[in-house]
Amino acid sequence: MSESIRVTAEKIRKLQVQGARNVAIAAVKAIQTQAQQTKAKTKTQFMVELKEAQTIFYAARETEPLMRNAVRWLITQAQTAEIEKVDVLSQTVVSSANQFLTDLEASREHTAEIGAKRIRDGSVVFTHCHSSTVTRLLAKAKADGKNFRVICTETRPAFQGRITAKELVDLGIETTFIVDSAARTFMGDVDMVIVGADAITSEGNVVNKIGSSGIAMLAHEARVPFYVVSELLKFDPETLMGECEKIEQRSPSEVWSEAPPKLTVRNPAFDVTPNRYIHGLVCEEGIIAPQSIVEVMRLRYPWVFKQ
Repeated sequence: MSESIRVTAEKIRKLQVQGARNVAIAAVKAIQTQAQQTKAKTKTQFMVELKEAQTIFYAARETEPLMRNAVRWLITQAQTAEIEKVDVLSQTVVSSANQFLTDLEASREHTAEIGAKRIRDGSVVFTHCHSSTVTRLLAKAKADGKNFRVICTETRPAFQGRITAKELVDLGIETTFIVDSAARTFMGDVDMVIVGADAITSEGNVVNKIGSSGIAMLAHEARVPFYVVSELLKFDPETLMGECEKIEQRSPSEVWSEAPPKLTVRNPAFDVTPNRYIHGLVCEEGIIAPQSIVEVMRLRYPWVFKQ
């Protein structure tokens, strides 16, 4: 196994690589490097290396279907290729990885363009955690000449909201930073909530950073539209077959590093927002009802269901 796989997987596990897109990109690039540096002599050996990389990445982060779908795609391209020469297979993986990354960037840009149209002059937007796609959407709305404000949470315990706040300030967007527990206090002042996603289930429920479901319920109470901005490839096909999306349990030390020895500290990284609280799923296909995710996926990415 190449060093790039192990090092990248460890960075993902330790949250040194954050955000579903960034995790997927890191995994794709690591597999690309492994393909270029492979010592395999046969296609069988080459596929064993890819499968080992797949196992390592899957274990690094439980709730990352975008990364899993990306790895599946690369393995499928190599497995189904009627090629036996390892050097040609290696190039197939490298070119497939480049194509995936290009398509992923294009989907983000298109998604941002679609979502930016929902923001109006004078709007107040609420967001939680950090999503590069959400930031891109807000950047696009700003570039379109719209004046709006953003309220973002700190997002404990890893404070990813600070990344969002810094990026928005750098974009020249008026931003207010609040503690997570102040969400209800400010919900009455906002026009919409926009968050990202780490996973989308077959029912159209969304797994995102812990606290997202509570914010969705607050938005519902305040009659504020709650939008989820996400690439369709964050859909987890395993949930269609009855599997539940796993919720990663992080180290208690992230919450309280010097907690009393007999105290139980729980630190779930994500929660599940039911589809009934989601006003719309903003994706590369447009703004869709979350309940239609399976139908849309079958049309756009049918290969996902063949894994």
